[in-house]
Amino acid sequence: MIIYPAIDLIAGEVVRLHKGDFEQKTTYGTDPVSVARAYAEAGAAWLHLVDLDGAKDPANRQTGLIADIIAGSGLKVQTGGGIRSRADVEALLAAGASRVVIGSLAVRDREAVGAMIRDFGAESICLAADVVRQDGAFMIAVSGWQEASDLPLSDFIEGFRADGLRHVLCTDIDRDGTMTGPNAGLYAEMKADFPDIELQASGGVKGIEDLDGLATDGVIIGRAIYEGAIDLKAALALAAKGGRTC
Repeated sequence: MIIYPAIDLIAGEVVRLHKGDFEQKTTYGTDPVSVARAYAEAGAAWLHLVDLDGAKDPANRQTGLIADIIAGSGLKVQTGGGIRSRADVEALLAAGASRVVIGSLAVRDREAVGAMIRDFGAESICLAADVVRQDGAFMIAVSGWQEASDLPLSDFIEGFRADGLRHVLCTDIDRDGTMTGPNAGLYAEMKADFPDIELQASGGVKGIEDLDGLATDGVIIGRAIYEGAIDLKAALALAAKGGRTC
């Protein structure tokens, strides 16, 4: 299991949102390069970096800062936030990102994103499957989680398998930033349905016990690290032995 410590950026600051709500923002630092460097010193290999300014308005994308974080930390970085075009992906890869996370665009223009997976390579693209539960089914949310689509989660993933899709980041929006525990049942079901997909869990991680037996290949951890509920070194050590606490 890969541990992805998370940094969300607004105006150059390290923040976390509650369930994606910009009105419920907590600021954890003003020097994201130093935060990323601390993660590297703790032993992390990867960083999950979200440009929330870019998600709201592409004119405010923080590509320069993202490049500084990558160069300053030495971490492999997967990054996203409002990816609207092939040019956005190219710019982030050129800035040094190892992988770009694409969400709403994959719902709205399947063909374009399928071509990106084929052209940039499956290791360079991660689909963001941000889900909300409606009438007992998990549906893909779009527009910065502000609206639900009519696309079921399983259909969303299946639609890209022929393109060579390898990486999927699934966020249960109802749990994001809540520290109420990840939706282990959802991830186990996804992994059973798509065993060939490298699945990342995001949303709700509250303690190291949440990693025990989590049926994913990676997990995003944000608020729990910032608030001291999880020691990153301990989480990395646990992940290295397969996500078992005993």
